[in-house]
Amino acid sequence: MTKLFSWEHVRTSSAVLLGVLLCSFAIDSMINSPIAVLLLLQLGIVMVAFKCSPAFSYLTACLGAICFNYFFTAPRYSFHMLNQDDILNLLVFLIVALVTSQFAVRYRQQQTLIDQVRLRNQILLSVSHDLRTPLAGIIGNLSTFKEYQALLTESEKDELLNSATAESHRLHQYIENLLQATKMVHGSVRLGKEYGSLASILEGLATKVNANGLRMALSVDALDNIAINRELIEQALFNVIDNALTYSVKDWPITVKASHHQTCIRIDIFNTGITPSAEDRIHMFDLFYSRRQNISTDKGTGLGLSVAKGIITAHGGSIECVKVDAGCLMRIELPKDNAAEVRT
Repeated sequence: MTKLFSWEHVRTSSAVLLGVLLCSFAIDSMINSPIAVLLLLQLGIVMVAFKCSPAFSYLTACLGAICFNYFFTAPRYSFHMLNQDDILNLLVFLIVALVTSQFAVRYRQQQTLIDQVRLRNQILLSVSHDLRTPLAGIIGNLSTFKEYQALLTESEKDELLNSATAESHRLHQYIENLLQATKMVHGSVRLGKEYGSLASILEGLATKVNANGLRMALSVDALDNIAINRELIEQALFNVIDNALTYSVKDWPITVKASHHQTCIRIDIFNTGITPSAEDRIHMFDLFYSRRQNISTDKGTGLGLSVAKGIITAHGGSIECVKVDAGCLMRIELPKDNAAEVRT
């Protein structure tokens, strides 16, 4: 649902009203038509109604009516209105603005329902396809362990159990991403920030990655005392690092560098694998978008980067794929002064 109040809505409605008023002055100076001015103002109400909450469309309608009365009706530059046609036209304008706002609310509600249905369908497809692979791996490893336990060596037993454990972690990550994606679509992500160490999160992820036989070169400054939701940020960073590992050249490490930059903390994650196309850079953060369609691999649901972007954006930060000559550079920026909503 659209928020009742936000500074983005203030900026949007103000910009639309200012633009419509400038056009109205131009039209008035050329043809002196109050009807044309009202139609332009009505167009502005429609634009605000579809982009902002109903309260902003009502407020914009009232401001538009006041401006029409003050600037475009006789006597000019006063709040008196002598022409009955102008009064009638203004009343019709307000009624249409009210109806338009209600239609816009209904339209957004329908779009939300459509998005939710689309998400449910995509989740079902994801569950039936992508989650089947780690489940099959877990079942296969444990079944083999149970059936041939007496014949297996200790190293073979450890290998089967380690493989089942790795697939379990993979399955858990898929489910977490599905959960966060569903929450973001429903607008129910809740942050609960605490002061923590970003460096310790990255070091923990590096230990986890390197323990799995992969290589991650880490370079971090002292990144303590930043207000974050530790679990969500860890999930977001893991998703981006996991994506980098998926596309990295085999046996080549990915590099992660975190440092202070003016008002933000910047984290650069680079791999020497496939260079994303311009289209990939635009869409790679879209829900269920995946570059893997032309790559022979069974990993991924197309959720990881979308979830990462949602979490980072909720922290007031940003993530982008920076164009480089070769490889892929993902840049995350988190604001230093993000102490709002920190638990006390």
